[in-house]
Amino acid sequence: MADFQKIRARAAKRKGGEAALVSLLGPMPDNAAVAKVTDDRILSTMAERVFAAGFVWRVVEQKWPGFEEAFLGFEPKRLLFQPDDFWHDLASDRRIVRNPQKIKSVRDNAAFVECVSREHGGFGKFLAAWPADDQVGLMAWLGKHGSRLGGNTGQYFLRWLEWDAFIVSSDMAAALRDAGLDMAESPTSKKDFDKIQAQINIWVAQTGLPRRHISRILAMSIGENHSPEALREYMGE
Repeated sequence: MADFQKIRARAAKRKGGEAALVSLLGPMPDNAAVAKVTDDRILSTMAERVFAAGFVWRVVEQKWPGFEEAFLGFEPKRLLFQPDDFWHDLASDRRIVRNPQKIKSVRDNAAFVECVSREHGGFGKFLAAWPADDQVGLMAWLGKHGSRLGGNTGQYFLRWLEWDAFIVSSDMAAALRDAGLDMAESPTSKKDFDKIQAQINIWVAQTGLPRRHISRILAMSIGENHSPEALREYMGE
């Protein structure tokens, strides 16, 4: 595998220097702090990432105050008390993106969050306790037990909560292949994700960087060289 410092140097050169690269890495994630995130904010973040998947993120972001109103502040217990008519009417509610399948996922994930929270004293506490070196295991668990939280949606959900998550974008995958990792061009298998996890864990040990930063450096080291402004908008920062 290529030396990560060489990958970082390439990313810095593409972005205009080390200082410019650092400015694009985002804050240091703090998995322990996720324990303090309330269940309504957990469910809100889940819903935002589900609705944004395959859609224009900016539209979802602009409409989000309406989502918060329509979904009663994403309070799981309150949502679970709502009758079927409440959910049926949301499919014609102009405050939100009217996608029946994604609306149903909010109902399903409200039950999911409530169940995990009841068992662990808060969904955030459960996430905070999950080992940071096993994101792949957490992604698989979210995909199995949650609604529409598989694939990239689960990765973005963790990232938006400031959990120390890597995101396997097309550029990040290309950078890993370029560095020598034997994996598919568009990885989807558990085998490939296990390889990705293992290599990132190695680089974490070598560099002391969080997985989030390693992921972004990889993505910025190859492919189309997006401007810093475009990257910040894409990353929601």
